[in-house]
Amino acid sequence: MADDTGVVFPAGPDGRRSTAALGRAVVADALRPVDPTGAAAAERETTWRAGYLPHFRRLVEAGLPSRAAALSIADAGLASLHRRMRVAGPAGETGLEALAAAPAGRTPGTAEVRGGAEPERELSVPFRGTRLRGDALLRRLDAWVEAGVVEPSCAEAVRTVAAHPEWLALPDTTVVVLGAGAEMGPLTALLRWGARVAGVDLPRPQLWERVLDTARRGAGTLLFPVAGEGPDASRAGADLVSEVPAVADWVSALPGRPVLGNYVYADGAANVRVSVAVDALTARLAAAHPDLALAFLATPTDVFAVPAEAVEQSVRAYAGRSRVGKLLGRPLRTLSAGRLLQRAYVPGTAPGIADSLVAQQGPNYALAKRLQRWRAASARAAGTTVSMNVAPPTRTRSVVRNRALAAAYAGAHRFGVEVFEPATSNVLMAALLVHDLHTGGGPAHEHPWQDEAHAAAHGGLWRGPYAPRSALGLAALLGYGAARG
Repeated sequence: MADDTGVVFPAGPDGRRSTAALGRAVVADALRPVDPTGAAAAERETTWRAGYLPHFRRLVEAGLPSRAAALSIADAGLASLHRRMRVAGPAGETGLEALAAAPAGRTPGTAEVRGGAEPERELSVPFRGTRLRGDALLRRLDAWVEAGVVEPSCAEAVRTVAAHPEWLALPDTTVVVLGAGAEMGPLTALLRWGARVAGVDLPRPQLWERVLDTARRGAGTLLFPVAGEGPDASRAGADLVSEVPAVADWVSALPGRPVLGNYVYADGAANVRVSVAVDALTARLAAAHPDLALAFLATPTDVFAVPAEAVEQSVRAYAGRSRVGKLLGRPLRTLSAGRLLQRAYVPGTAPGIADSLVAQQGPNYALAKRLQRWRAASARAAGTTVSMNVAPPTRTRSVVRNRALAAAYAGAHRFGVEVFEPATSNVLMAALLVHDLHTGGGPAHEHPWQDEAHAAAHGGLWRGPYAPRSALGLAALLGYGAARG
């Protein structure tokens, strides 16, 4: 990813491209139409990296009174990002709107790899060294629901896909996987099922060797952009940050019903840049392809409104703590000035607010993921088929690299949270994508928060007894202890 070209943060009066200034301004702009007080509070926040959490929570709370309020926040946030972010090139800088019609700097070729395996004829989910299928899969879904690990609507959607294995290959469809090498993306599962996938990722030969090997061992067809001819990993890839027009033209020429899947990830500020670039690509493709469907994965470590049933299960779990847990909880809350082991919800709250933001992930990650939620809500309101589902906490490479988060995940099971292995998450979320594409995006709801809560696989973060951040520190201590033991 180029550091100084393509989609970049705006420069301030001192010439610096401040990620904090951008984040603060966008959150304030998003809140302003419905919550001027909240907007002013965001603008006054002087320590954005440490103080961003309550402002991202307010983005959810301010939208609860009505569907119109939630959509106003989403539209204002999107407009602010598109107005503020810039595109840098050899001739200088332009606004992001230039990408809507900018000519491509190059015309990528299309290479193809067909897998040699037979398509899988039934849904099977990897789990703890085995593959769950048939009755075993249904029992595991029931167990997850009973434990509060996934929403009942998630289990029902997966059951429906299991009952319709002919759905898995997604006939007459091309799923464009932006972030083809992403650990949480659906590329591997879709290719095993015989689907047609178009992969886009950075031009990194080692990454593409892995992706192409996956395609050869699969049963589907992988299409990908190349410089030159032939399915050679050394010529594969495109940089979304600097090549939106080229990728847009390449995607437009693909066969079948187009599904644009956003699975990109980068560290730090680069995550915002690539996410904004993908949103500019989305806007350009949607204008040219009215049948374009969109797909996203929402992170569980965010703020969501949750149904009354989730609140009730959490309240029961809090009341049913062990005697030792109750005895330890009181002094821990006292010693921590109320920060540790707080109950997740006030009984009777509907909807509840599940605040699972993790400070260590930072405001750039939060903004990049919120951008995707805003686009999903706005597109769904406009009649677009949208698949956006909350994925479970998962031991991905990016999590394992963060020692504090890795330790918290290692100890999370002691607080009612199940952390998934990547192989399980991938197939589970790919099954939900298949369900959504065959059902027009799933059922319609009155409010965007209900769309986001539907079919969520949150790992127990919404239905456990404690507010997630109030247990995170203890989970990390227990996780460190387990690792040393």
